[in-house]
Amino acid sequence: MSISSRFAVGIHILALIEINKDGVSSSEFLAGSVNTNPVVIRRIIGMLKNAGLIEVRAGIAGAQLAKNLSEITLLDVYKAVDVVHDKELFSVHDNPNPSCPVGRNIQDTILPLFSTAQLALEKALGNVTIEDVVLDITEKLKSEGR
Repeated sequence: MSISSRFAVGIHILALIEINKDGVSSSEFLAGSVNTNPVVIRRIIGMLKNAGLIEVRAGIAGAQLAKNLSEITLLDVYKAVDVVHDKELFSVHDNPNPSCPVGRNIQDTILPLFSTAQLALEKALGNVTIEDVVLDITEKLKSEGR
């Protein structure tokens, strides 16, 4: 299993809105870049809008960032698209055998480790902004001669 692709698509949408800021970032345009259905894009745009990361107006095609690039972290996107809930990144199997010494103790042993790992991931995501992503993409475009 992996983290939902909504996370990567959310980052993609925000980066493309910025890079295309002089154009119209409609759901169809964004879907073309992501290579998915516009309905999927509209669903994720709704999540990003509810989180206060983008602005959209009814009846007007396109979306724009609601905050400065440097103010939007990957953690903001991660939370906006409901990748996982607090302390639920890792699942623990239900009903281990209480007659087994490992089964009886495994959950209490690994849950704190999982919690520490999730906090580390979230801290790392909080240290990277959409601006960092856009700058990296822009550098790659320059090296391609675009």
